[in-house]
Amino acid sequence: MNSLSQLKIKLFADGADLDGMLEMASKPYISGLTTNPTLMRKAGITNYTTFAKLVLAEIKDKPISFEVFSDDLEEMIQQGFTISSWANNVYVKIPVTNTKGESTSSVINILSKAGVKVNVTALMTPKQVEGVINSLNPHVESNISVFAGRIADTGVDPMPIMKESLQIMSSMPASKLIWASPRELLNLFQADSIGCHIITATSDILKKLDLVDYNLLDYSLDTVRMFHEDAKKAGYEI
Repeated sequence: MNSLSQLKIKLFADGADLDGMLEMASKPYISGLTTNPTLMRKAGITNYTTFAKLVLAEIKDKPISFEVFSDDLEEMIQQGFTISSWANNVYVKIPVTNTKGESTSSVINILSKAGVKVNVTALMTPKQVEGVINSLNPHVESNISVFAGRIADTGVDPMPIMKESLQIMSSMPASKLIWASPRELLNLFQADSIGCHIITATSDILKKLDLVDYNLLDYSLDTVRMFHEDAKKAGYEI
């Protein structure tokens, strides 16, 4: 972890398994946590409020994002106020639009002006970032999650988009850019190199942290041994 300590970017753990979240929260290199309804469903969570309050009863000193799930803008506002009331370290995740493609700028504006810390999520373009910035209270902390990994999934290099997003946000120091949905550990160093404030990562990526600065020749030998052992275990013959 010594080489990782040189990074300026903050690392947030993304997940919805209570034990896993508690384990990650105990790590000094994890600065915060995020979750979403999809991760919660995969983890078998059936009661949203109960789960959130269990997490918040244990994790009190690091920011945690919980997402609204209504598709109605007025109901999003009510859910946002409710979620925010659960603890001081809560950020309320608001999708950039609802499922009809309607902007949630009014939701973001009302909540942020009221002092609610929001994490606006599912953004993929600088124009969306600009729209969100114009809706935020400049005096209240907020996060903007640009899904760099999903951008890359389309064959588009996310780096220029992330750089432009940082420029758009430069006039709003209370707002931090999140590099969301990374696909590999390299993304951590890419995000840090451009001055991105935060990157989220699931357990699949976090477990690769031990590989940072690992000797590539040793890693090559490990790979050869893996192939050999798996062939033996499978009993392959030619």
